[in-house]
Amino acid sequence: MKKVHNFTAGPCVLPQVAIDNAIEALKDFKGTGIPVISISHRTKEWDAVMDECRALWRELLNIPEDYEILFLGGGASMGFLYVAMNFLENKAAYLETGVWAKKALKEAKGLGNAYAVASSAETVFNYIPKGYEIPTDVDYFHITTNNTIYGTEIHEDLDSPVPLIADMSSDIMSRPVDVTKYAMIYGGAQKNVGPAGVTFFIVKKDLLGKVSRYIPTMLDLRTHIDGASMFNTPPVFSIFVMNETLKWLKELGGVEVMYKMNQEKAALLYAEIDRNPLFKGTAAVEDRSLMNVCFVMAEGYENLQDEFFAFAKERGMTGIKGHRSVGGFRASIYNACPLESVQALVDCMKEFEQLHK
Repeated sequence: MKKVHNFTAGPCVLPQVAIDNAIEALKDFKGTGIPVISISHRTKEWDAVMDECRALWRELLNIPEDYEILFLGGGASMGFLYVAMNFLENKAAYLETGVWAKKALKEAKGLGNAYAVASSAETVFNYIPKGYEIPTDVDYFHITTNNTIYGTEIHEDLDSPVPLIADMSSDIMSRPVDVTKYAMIYGGAQKNVGPAGVTFFIVKKDLLGKVSRYIPTMLDLRTHIDGASMFNTPPVFSIFVMNETLKWLKELGGVEVMYKMNQEKAALLYAEIDRNPLFKGTAAVEDRSLMNVCFVMAEGYENLQDEFFAFAKERGMTGIKGHRSVGGFRASIYNACPLESVQALVDCMKEFEQLHK
């Protein structure tokens, strides 16, 4: 069987050790004789997984004790509503950097006064807006740190005069983050930290309970804090795999080490895109994502797109088709994507170039 190189945007490539351990747990979870997908979330064996997973999050991101860590069902799209429900009292500001940022803003607009302080929509979100001022009269400022569709990323923690909330679905654990600069960080697990089905929240406790509206029980983050993420049955299998993934990350050396690995992978692929006359990148150079590398055929070579797709597929590349809204190519090189796979894609691009000289 030929080697497959998985560049899918999500659900994405996971560490092999996490997959292997999950397979074993599906047979017998911690010696209970019960598959992990059948285990009661009220057992001491499951409590140990939840405790370990929270501890790994706290250790890997240096999360202070005044922040709670939650693992809830669903995805970041539900998180958009959690944000507005729990933080929007009078007015909220958003940075519009892509489709997911727009969807987050839409949910806030449904509950109150929310608006975009800046947007890169006029150039199909191929850069991160700059030169804007964060208003001081809003309840919070919301950002989407990495934009999977367009391949752009905010590479630093912003200084905000108001509570800063970030959707970090697709770059969490890929680089160091100063959690203390945020009121809340949230996201779907299925890019860097696990399979689909679980959403993480890192929230500063003392900022909750400030809104006057009634918050439905399930949408009140305090409900889930009080219930230790088990107010209702948690997505046990997704959390188990997330825990195994974080154990792998810790074993590698943690987020700092992973950040250097991610920089190396991205630099290798972007260098080939910039060198190869058949391809060109689509994101502003200074805003290029370390996670999602987006590119197209260069001018004059557009007719080769389908041929390159087929050529790359024959060589084991999978998941490189760009999002349906923008086309072209996208290689998602999340934490568990090995350097070997990035090198294979680069070699494939070089080989294709030789065929068309």
